[in-house]
Amino acid sequence: MISLKQIFCKAFATVDVTVDGDKPWDIQVHNPKLYSRIVGGGSIAFGEAYMDGWWDCEAVDQFLHRVLYHRLDKKLPRDMNTLFYYLNAKFKNRQTLGRAKEVAHKHYDIGNELFEKMLDSQMQYSCGYWEKATNLEEAQEAKLDLICRKLKLEKGMRLLEIGCGWGGFAKYVAQKYEVYVVGITISEQQAVLARELNKGLPVEIRVQDYRDVNEKFDRVVSIGMLEHVGYRNYRTYMEVAARNLADNGICFIHSIGGNYDAKTTDPWVDKYIFPNGMLPSASQLSKAWQGLFVLEDWHNFGTYYDPTLMAWLKKFEESWDSIKGDYDETFYRTWRYFLCASAASFRSRKNHLWHIVLTKPVRLGIYQSER
Repeated sequence: MISLKQIFCKAFATVDVTVDGDKPWDIQVHNPKLYSRIVGGGSIAFGEAYMDGWWDCEAVDQFLHRVLYHRLDKKLPRDMNTLFYYLNAKFKNRQTLGRAKEVAHKHYDIGNELFEKMLDSQMQYSCGYWEKATNLEEAQEAKLDLICRKLKLEKGMRLLEIGCGWGGFAKYVAQKYEVYVVGITISEQQAVLARELNKGLPVEIRVQDYRDVNEKFDRVVSIGMLEHVGYRNYRTYMEVAARNLADNGICFIHSIGGNYDAKTTDPWVDKYIFPNGMLPSASQLSKAWQGLFVLEDWHNFGTYYDPTLMAWLKKFEESWDSIKGDYDETFYRTWRYFLCASAASFRSRKNHLWHIVLTKPVRLGIYQSER
């Protein structure tokens, strides 16, 4: 009778991965129970097995890229735990007001020092723009510049940033364009750092859910926030953006997107990284803004997320000795797996990064796209 190990070894061999091989993307299995654990627990178990040290790989990103690019993950048996997760997510709104702060507690509030060490000097926790950049600092500066050019900012404007992170974008636009910024976040720790960063600038940082904002702004922008909204709330998000945007304003969205309509994310990512998150598809978003906005521009540069994530991984690993007193080895392996898996998802074209520019139907004139 063929063993589970033989089944997995044969499957991995189809994507040039050898169990206990010597290539950088080969996995080293330390616990022979790994195979039965995967069959019983799916993608959650595979990630948890790495967290627990049951398997290792010199280049986890390269291994996972091979798995995702060849869709090997779709060919392995689906366990009952994963099936229950999908059914639960399908029939519940997992991004209600009551649940919205779960991601802040689980992810964004785990320590500002971690993100200060891992990110660039402007604390940008989203994809950089690497068209001409040679390092992370240049890529993030280019991203900020590109967003501002797409927003057509002018001195004296009022701008709403939905999901302001640690306040880096707010500081950039307040200083360079002299606009007034209201930045909202659901993370208490982000708000503390964002307020400190923007001290003395025309920037107001609020701990507030996007659904509770009801004012008028010349520009509405969100950078890396739509991934937390959920498919049941895309229409609500667009209605909030339209409600708060002046008739001649511009709405800008920077978001990761997927190839297919989704109602869930990967179960391991949901459990350990981004609770209740999911990636929108093009059709889900276009349906959500129908009748509210006119699509002016849709720019995809998802392949730039790969070098962004690998730069974060490098900085995280280099900084680990200075921050490990606040964490443990399991956290280190969890975070490394997360960054590598994310890079692999963009490298394999499973995920994308979109810049979407929207205006109201009543806005007159031609919108000139920027690149």
